[in-house]
Amino acid sequence: MTGSTVRTFEVNGIKVRGDEVVAEPSRGTVILLHGGGQTRHSWKGAANVLAEAGWSSIAMDTRGHGESDWAPDGDYAMQALVDDLAAVVDTLDTPPVLVGASMGGLTSLMATGEGKVHPRGLVLVDVAPRIEVSGSRRVRDFMRARPEGFASLEEVADAVAAYNPHRPRPRSLEGLKKNVRLRDGRWHWHWDPAFMTPIDDEPSRMIDHERLADAARAVTVPTLLVRGLQSDVLSPEGAQELLSLIPGSKLADVAGTGHMVAGDDNDAFARAVVDFLDSLDKLD
Repeated sequence: MTGSTVRTFEVNGIKVRGDEVVAEPSRGTVILLHGGGQTRHSWKGAANVLAEAGWSSIAMDTRGHGESDWAPDGDYAMQALVDDLAAVVDTLDTPPVLVGASMGGLTSLMATGEGKVHPRGLVLVDVAPRIEVSGSRRVRDFMRARPEGFASLEEVADAVAAYNPHRPRPRSLEGLKKNVRLRDGRWHWHWDPAFMTPIDDEPSRMIDHERLADAARAVTVPTLLVRGLQSDVLSPEGAQELLSLIPGSKLADVAGTGHMVAGDDNDAFARAVVDFLDSLDKLD
């Protein structure tokens, strides 16, 4: 296993960045796609476990997030994210496994189902074509709050703790610097404010149930749905609908986790994913 290397991909007129970890020997490559408002750093723990299991990975910053470019035209529609993913996959020598959380999962699902990419396998993390409006609204409201930024990292930590009260507060605030940027003396979330500019009230521009359901019906690769057992975004009914749309797909419920499954319990999340990847080897 090598250390993490930053890669830059030129896609659709912008630069998107990713952390690549290469396993030696490698059983294949996993592309890790974060949720809205997160960065590639949310996958650090998972990438290390994957490497120990022999899987290389590339954890991406989605356009408008982290160190990737902001879209000059403010285009953060799902189609733009799908096109970015397809451009990254085109640079690889072999089909990857796609692991996507929330927004990253929707991107992966749509790209796969609509034939933009042809992955070896698909892992959707706490997301499906049908999600709960109340949970989705709570995420949206958190992201739209505090446009004026924060006076200190302590205030950032308070906001995160209020949103995710069941997760232990970090002992050090230094890690929060991966999620915020210091601008004009105040800390602001790392994403482009245009990402959260409302297009219309309901549904969110990220969620088109019928299009996503049609995409799911067209998925033919092995698929795993990982759900946070305490999630208010993906309900048991929404999970079962996804399983009915993709024949042969599997479900892993992770106890003690909410919508941010990997961040809430990285070990349990990584075990579920590695078990799924092991099953791919048996199919080959």
